[in-house]
Amino acid sequence: MEDLSLAHGDGRYKLLLTHLSKIDLLVLDDWGLNPLTSEQRRDLLEIVDDRYQRHSTLVTSQLPIQHWHEFIGDPTLADAILDRLIHNAYKIELQGESLRKANTIPLLD
Repeated sequence: MEDLSLAHGDGRYKLLLTHLSKIDLLVLDDWGLNPLTSEQRRDLLEIVDDRYQRHSTLVTSQLPIQHWHEFIGDPTLADAILDRLIHNAYKIELQGESLRKANTIPLLD
């Protein structure tokens, strides 16, 4: 999202959108950690719309899917974005403790 914001200012926006639309697998990692600005919501809609039914998008998040609409903020844009992200999606919800916790080395006193 930072790159898109910078691209708005330096004239690379359309080029960056074209690049993102052609990537076979776009990963949106840690979705929902930071609130989206109105510009980021519009950018995200552009991206998912350009990719819809053409290329894969993988979203990783600790935020449950039922809270994504609220996270996006603007109800109209949220409907459009989530329709494109979730319409043909495979949803995998993991259960149990984090593997990071299981693989940590105990601290010595």
